[in-house]
Amino acid sequence: MKIKFASLLGAAAALAFSAMAAHAQTTLKWAHVYETSEPFHTESVWAAEEIAKRTNGRYKIDVFPASQLGKEADINQGLRLGTVDIIISGSSFAARDYKPIGVTYFPYIFRDPDHLIAYTKSDIFKRLAAGYEEKTGNHITAVSYYGTRHTTANKPIAKCSDMQGLKIRVPDVPAYLAMPRACGANTTPIAFAEVYLALQNGTVEAQENPLTTIEAKKFFEVQKNIVLTGHIVDHLNTVVSKQLWASLSDEDKKIFEEVMQQAAEKTTKNIAAKETELVAGFKERGLSVTEVDKADFEKTVLEKVKFEDFGYEKSDWEAIRAIK
Repeated sequence: MKIKFASLLGAAAALAFSAMAAHAQTTLKWAHVYETSEPFHTESVWAAEEIAKRTNGRYKIDVFPASQLGKEADINQGLRLGTVDIIISGSSFAARDYKPIGVTYFPYIFRDPDHLIAYTKSDIFKRLAAGYEEKTGNHITAVSYYGTRHTTANKPIAKCSDMQGLKIRVPDVPAYLAMPRACGANTTPIAFAEVYLALQNGTVEAQENPLTTIEAKKFFEVQKNIVLTGHIVDHLNTVVSKQLWASLSDEDKKIFEEVMQQAAEKTTKNIAAKETELVAGFKERGLSVTEVDKADFEKTVLEKVKFEDFGYEKSDWEAIRAIK
């Protein structure tokens, strides 16, 4: 009887402890717009599980992919309202609140993915991220490589002047428009879902996106020239809401930041490796994959585009370019 009573007491204590643990657990929402097969999602899931482990289950993070909690503008709004705790989003959205951080989208600012990662460990990154945080309260914990933006066209392109008069689809983001417009192209902001058809029927003659997107959206089926303009080393920020960041202890802030940076670096390596494979793969399909005179493109952009028109500081551009 005593053994049975002790067992009951033990079970009751275990249930009470379990209830206390459940009560102590904080559930968070992490949102992004990418598909479940993409590293932006798989590494986010890894990070969520790793944070749970390192905090002894005090945080349970549910990751919502593929715009389940809304498009990119929606999840940025959710971050401000506190309905979303963590997001992955482009610097173009961060620049809506703090323009100087958008300088990282200026054409030819980054040499390659390694340069981007080196930037995330630099003083200039800390200063720009601090400026964004001061303006919004939100904290950028990590930066992931999204892919280098290249051009596809229905004619060969070797130098900037070859784009004169070219009808090209470009997202309506100021920094994305800078290179094509400097080279004399006619830019058109067609909805992303309609780009394939627009290329197929000749509404536009070209578009620009990372190689991974060119493959995923099968733009190579309607564009036989892949031109490695490499004009923007595109990237995404992992951002924690003002409310969540303020609630974390210093120890937990360190855990969140370390894990999210590890996830971002793994994503970067994954994407960079995939791009190398795609160059060879496109050539095997019989497509024309060509390098361009990047110095010519860069020179034209710097001559025709003013940093001040975007709200950027040339000194920030120079500091980032100088990073080794």
